[in-house]
Amino acid sequence: MKYLLEKESKKRDTLTELTYDSPDPLLVAKRYDDEYISLICALFAYGNAKQIVKFLDRLDFSLLNEDENSIKSSLKGCYYRFQNEEDVAQFFISIKRLKEIDSLENIFYEGYKKDHSVIEGLNSLIKKILEVNPFSSYGYNFLVGTPPTIKSKSTYKRYNMYLRWMVRKDNLDMGLWKKVDKKDLLMPLDTHTFKVSLKLGLLKRKTYDLKAVLELTNKLKEYDENDPVKYDFALYRIGQEKLNII
Repeated sequence: MKYLLEKESKKRDTLTELTYDSPDPLLVAKRYDDEYISLICALFAYGNAKQIVKFLDRLDFSLLNEDENSIKSSLKGCYYRFQNEEDVAQFFISIKRLKEIDSLENIFYEGYKKDHSVIEGLNSLIKKILEVNPFSSYGYNFLVGTPPTIKSKSTYKRYNMYLRWMVRKDNLDMGLWKKVDKKDLLMPLDTHTFKVSLKLGLLKRKTYDLKAVLELTNKLKEYDENDPVKYDFALYRIGQEKLNII
């Protein structure tokens, strides 16, 4: 199994994996090489991959440098699935306010630094997003989420994917952050990766939650204890493309 995953991950570690024929939100994020824009790309990354990229391509990220009234005005009529135009504008405002306070890496690091815990790092980041903007709606709350605990039913896939982009450095991931160790990252578990991991025997837990994320991550550490998440993109593509690698 380790041989198969190593082979598949090396095959996928190329820029040709990021095309409009085989879309991924990282295709848009890499264009800007910016931690704030990348977080926007990651948190809107739910649903059909082509639709995600189409939506992200329409966004004007320079609005993060504009005043809040300009953000609201410019994003009129902009919506995506569960987020209406107010949700999108308020999220841009939240990221703008964070940008004026500190780097996202530093905010994450405040929670992460004590025990090198990604869960505590995400706690710090999500709490800060909620703190800088008390706006609340179904769409906005879905986008931002709640601070995680070990019992969380969410897998925090979009946040863990964002951390993979920020911390790892290869032909796909950007490696913009320097304070977080890639060995501590958690698998960005989506439904594709979940089903593939069960099928391959990498995961025994049948419940799609944060405990499944921890179980899969620990299993992959048996193959590479210093970089378990390097297998994420390969597992995702295997599921997305319905490949049979065994």
